[in-house]
Amino acid sequence: MSEAIRDYGVTLRSGDLGALPALFGLLALVILFWVLSPDLFLSKANIANLLVQALPVSILAMGLVFVLLLGEIDLSAGVASGACAAVMGRLLVDAGWGWEISVLFAVIVGVAIGAFIGILVAFMRIPSFVVTLALFLGLQGIALRLIGEGGTVPIHDKFIIALANEQMPIWLGWTCAGATTAGYAIVQLLRWQRQNARKLARRPFPLVVGQIIFVAVMILGGTYFLSLDRAANPNVFFGGVPWGVPLVGALLIICSFVLGRTKYGRHIYAVGGNSEAARRAGIRVGSVRMSVFMICSVLAAFSGIIAASRLNSVTPDAGAGNTLLYAVGAAVIGGTSLFGGRGKIRDGILGGVVIATIINGLLLLHKPAYWNYIITGGFLLFAASIDALARRRRSASGR
Repeated sequence: MSEAIRDYGVTLRSGDLGALPALFGLLALVILFWVLSPDLFLSKANIANLLVQALPVSILAMGLVFVLLLGEIDLSAGVASGACAAVMGRLLVDAGWGWEISVLFAVIVGVAIGAFIGILVAFMRIPSFVVTLALFLGLQGIALRLIGEGGTVPIHDKFIIALANEQMPIWLGWTCAGATTAGYAIVQLLRWQRQNARKLARRPFPLVVGQIIFVAVMILGGTYFLSLDRAANPNVFFGGVPWGVPLVGALLIICSFVLGRTKYGRHIYAVGGNSEAARRAGIRVGSVRMSVFMICSVLAAFSGIIAASRLNSVTPDAGAGNTLLYAVGAAVIGGTSLFGGRGKIRDGILGGVVIATIINGLLLLHKPAYWNYIITGGFLLFAASIDALARRRRSASGR
């Protein structure tokens, strides 16, 4: 155990800080807003609202993590989410199709957008900045054509609206929490057992157990908190886990598995670390580069759907404005490197919660909007500075 702690200390000193800066920053924000607004910020209703606020940005940031791992950028991800949501809205309202087909077509549009970007970047060698900047403008025009200038597509489908506005039944929330906790424990214990049986390098067993307990406390504690009654009217019960939370949890599990447990995930990190070395090792660099843009656009489609659910409508400027800036900021604040090769899917969620905490806390304090931009920009600059300094430390230590 002491050896593992010593190795972790060496990792930190070499500049590999991971998500620690984001965690400390989030803790500082929570304490600050709790002190300034003790009756509102940590209330049951506000915590649930904060989680729902973080959903669209977190999902979009998760997609951008794939792109940033290659040292690329997708400036069109925000407006792609709006364009996909516009397609879904038109199919729901004008064609009268069900949510299943409408969402499927929105995702297919996301795949097509990502494939188009990937072809131009990976095979025609046009810089991703230029391609996605052009798509940033073009997709806004497409959304405007679909919805109409000054128009709005109202969303009335009960399933879509429920994603960001309704709560899971209490029993289902606990069932999902228990299954997730048990699944995580089983996976971690089986992994340690296989490594132990093959005499491979492994973490100390007490550390594995401690990690399982920590995750269990977070999941079960969060479920308990969200299951409490947060209705203002004592005669009405309003509680439960918002439907969007398990959706993000499922995306987190799937994307983390892809990056951490598959050959494809290892290829992404290899290309992001050194694309030429990856090419010489036999990795199809062009295909990997194209695929990450496709994944990013698919997750952008899901982000747009959640945003449309939260607002009960789709507008021509959906996904425009600060959406992309917040999502990129969330990924970088969470710990993903701008230089490629380092980052995890959890970074997008953690950074999304940080962004949502800043917005939520300042709204509760009735502060002017400019404070939101100043503080968020400061956090992003701080995270980017830590990333640059950590990269220099890693280079100096030979990592």
